[in-house]
Amino acid sequence: MSTPEDASRIYRRYLSAVMLHGQAGARACDMGATDLYALNVLELSGAMTPGELGARTGLTTGPTTRLIDRLEKTGYVRRLPSPDDRRKVIVEPIAQPAGLDEVLAPARRRIGEIIAGYPPEQREVLFDYFARAARAYQEAAEELGTPS
Repeated sequence: MSTPEDASRIYRRYLSAVMLHGQAGARACDMGATDLYALNVLELSGAMTPGELGARTGLTTGPTTRLIDRLEKTGYVRRLPSPDDRRKVIVEPIAQPAGLDEVLAPARRRIGEIIAGYPPEQREVLFDYFARAARAYQEAAEELGTPS
């Protein structure tokens, strides 16, 4: 059994590896890591205002505008008028980087093999953890404050 200190180091090493893979995947698709992260946020949550995207990516107004400009220029998103307020725009995902699935396939396969090695009841615990931890990290990020 690991000590709490060992467990913390293992978990931090895991998070670092996930972040490193995200950065490497973005580079392999000729993108910045923040751009790829923003596309993932949009794919998971759907269209949103630039302010919402900024809050979800941790960017202030100026960098969010430049992010959206880059993604729009490369054909990954489009700006649409808000149906509720014509003064606002909505950012909608319309494409993903060519080759992204190919770039991510090796990690997906490896992680899939690891998860498949667990019995169903342990997989259920893993996915419960993923869902609850995602909410906990989101709430903790909100407590730290969003950019203005």
